[in-house]
Amino acid sequence: MAKELWKGNHAFAEAAIRAGCEGFFGYPITPSTEFLEYMSERMPQLGRAYVQAESEVAAINMVYGAACTGKRAMTASSSPGISLMSEGISYIAGTEIPAVVVNVIRGGPGLGNIAPSQGDYNQIVKGGGHGDYFPLVLAPASVQESIDHITLAFDLAEKYRTIAFVVVDGNIGQMMEPAEMPPMREPPKKPPEWAVTGAKGRDPNILTSIYIHPPDEEKVNIRLYKRWLEAEANEVRYETFFLDDAEIVIVAFGTAARVSSSAVKVAREEGIKVGLFRPVSLKPFPYKQIEEIAAKAKSMLVVEMNTGMMLDDVKMAVKGQIPIEFYGRLGGVTPFPDEILDEIHRIAENPPTKTEFHERKEWIERLEKIVEGK
Repeated sequence: MAKELWKGNHAFAEAAIRAGCEGFFGYPITPSTEFLEYMSERMPQLGRAYVQAESEVAAINMVYGAACTGKRAMTASSSPGISLMSEGISYIAGTEIPAVVVNVIRGGPGLGNIAPSQGDYNQIVKGGGHGDYFPLVLAPASVQESIDHITLAFDLAEKYRTIAFVVVDGNIGQMMEPAEMPPMREPPKKPPEWAVTGAKGRDPNILTSIYIHPPDEEKVNIRLYKRWLEAEANEVRYETFFLDDAEIVIVAFGTAARVSSSAVKVAREEGIKVGLFRPVSLKPFPYKQIEEIAAKAKSMLVVEMNTGMMLDDVKMAVKGQIPIEFYGRLGGVTPFPDEILDEIHRIAENPPTKTEFHERKEWIERLEKIVEGK
């Protein structure tokens, strides 16, 4: 199909429909509301379920109920809304049913603002809800990837019978770019064997997340973890730029990676050997791949739109092999390419030698001066 101009949230929604989404349940919250609005028109046109719930808590529980019947169900929200959904997200994971959640992240904590952020990294990547489980987390960096990753999220959620997140910041949800839509995929005609569809002629299926007897809960946790190990072995995704001879490696995801790629191109034209590693799957995280890159590079620069949440995962991957620097913007502020280029120049001119990771203290002092215009 030919490329068309799509807005991020609208592209997300249409891609979900074409991936076979049969039920969308949500509650409006900026900067994800266009997703909900688009679904409110398109889903009824196709005879599929759409409900604007009375709250985020209700919406995620509607997703839970629809998913138990074997239907492809999802919701979309933004940071405070995801926090309200966290209990239901954990129930979905504990019941071992597939569902998809889109988080268009905004500035926080608290009500914060409606500007783009990556401040939900720990909340989503390290759980999404209470309990002992691992979600699948994809982080697109463009409208086209948002389209592609929605389909992938449904497929992975069903493959591993778990919750799959697609996370972007508000920039990607609101921007418009040329993108190509996939062909329409019909919803599955036959429900999975585990689904609750009316127990006529068969034993009833019991779907629950409550196991009062601890050994029974432990068995569930073991089953969840074995599925996770399979996902960890097979579902790591990433993208690289100019890494063949890179001495400085930037690690960034989403919009931060887009901004960093512009800075990398300019630095390359200046003769600086710098490259970019972009995690596409934030969970499972590409630990092994970053460890291998660290063995060849001289230093790393982690760029995020938060206080360095992915930085901790990068540290675990690098294992102290090389120094790691950090640069982030906070509260809904998106960094400019020139800011990243300045960091590249700083590292190239004064290569770091320490590996004790004092980088965040030094970074916040530099950032404070930038914000104050000094």
